[in-house]
Amino acid sequence: MAVVAGGCASVSPGAEYPPVGHGEGHAFTWENGRVLGAFQVVGVTEGIGEFESKVTGRVSVRAGTVMLLFPGVWHRYRPNARTGWSESWIELVGTTADRLLAAGVISPERAVVRLSEVSAFSELMGGIHARLRQPSQGYDAETGALALQLMSRLASDRRGGAEPSPLDAAIARAERILLEHLHDPPAMPEVAEKVGLAYSYFRREFKRRTGFSPRLYLQRLRLDKARRMLGTTPDSIQAIADRLGFNSAFHLSASFKKEFGVSPQGWRRSTSK
Repeated sequence: MAVVAGGCASVSPGAEYPPVGHGEGHAFTWENGRVLGAFQVVGVTEGIGEFESKVTGRVSVRAGTVMLLFPGVWHRYRPNARTGWSESWIELVGTTADRLLAAGVISPERAVVRLSEVSAFSELMGGIHARLRQPSQGYDAETGALALQLMSRLASDRRGGAEPSPLDAAIARAERILLEHLHDPPAMPEVAEKVGLAYSYFRREFKRRTGFSPRLYLQRLRLDKARRMLGTTPDSIQAIADRLGFNSAFHLSASFKKEFGVSPQGWRRSTSK
């Protein structure tokens, strides 16, 4: 999992909403709503308002609520004009949200989550935003780890507060290891050993929880990172392939097109429009 954007805002009573400054691809109006291409988490820590999506209909929102915004799902939200609100958000890429969706832990039908511990959520969000404000040097493992903790808490709240099991924690540690070593990951039996699981058991439980074998999961992480680099850097396909541990630019291109249905060059052209 990687955090690619984030922000926060305090909206005064009666103020225009959304506030000026939403980036391209994120701006919307209440009249038209919005459809995103990535997964977002939006928390409301003060005030009240409303959320609406194509799936949920209109739902009341109050302090201590998180709105989960799913790719491809039309939605809109706004604070009550009498109270305003304070919001904090992040945008995520990677397979963790897909895994939670496939497992039924989160869903577009249950896009509004009531937090059990608002202070813990705010602390994690604050840590992520602080990391995002630092000069970027590519993927930041600490930010990814904070996001994993945040998603784990949301999953727990969605399930009614149940704590993650030791096996869940071990799989989450394995995910972090793979995230932190995209270019030169340890062998999968070594990953299993690091998280305290027998290799055959690790492979089976990893796939059951993520939907991917460990090797395919690593491949998807690399492709997600390649997609971000294509949209945000001038690096050549070969340079990106070298940085992410692909055997060649051809290997990256073939894997990218198989996964996303478009070549790396085609993806880069589409993001530059």
